[in-house]
Amino acid sequence: MTPAGPDLPSQGRLDGPEHRYPVRVYFEDTDVSGVAYHANYLRWMERARTEMLRCAGIDHGGSIAGGEGGYAVASVAIRYRAPARLDDALFVDSRLMDVRAASIAIQQTVRRGAVVLAEADLVAAFVAPDGRPRRQPRAWCAIYQRLLPPDAVTRGHRPQGDA
Repeated sequence: MTPAGPDLPSQGRLDGPEHRYPVRVYFEDTDVSGVAYHANYLRWMERARTEMLRCAGIDHGGSIAGGEGGYAVASVAIRYRAPARLDDALFVDSRLMDVRAASIAIQQTVRRGAVVLAEADLVAAFVAPDGRPRRQPRAWCAIYQRLLPPDAVTRGHRPQGDA
């Protein structure tokens, strides 16, 4: 993890196979009653996934700029459990669950302390600049293998790298 400096935002941190990303609920995130708007959970999760990649040593932006491709969300299922409110200090926990030739599956949880506010299961497909699926870089798959939780295979997930 690269530490956040006075002029850099927090990247969160990798804690074993899980990435933890801090979020504060601001006025702009809420409706008039002070409850966070549902779409903001997706924004917070997107930021957390981006920082998880950065902390793992993956240059997603460089891959896009270099014409190799990048991730696009292929599917997301989100369950809202409790509301986030103005000024809440939250964490988005992200955990890689599966690695395939051209996609990754990530499980994410937004929480306030021990209280789970939202949970999501997401698949991000690696796509070429023309939008077609493409195999992920081999080096990234090697990094992902180290980030998979020990029980990933027992849950029916079979890490396949770039097979």
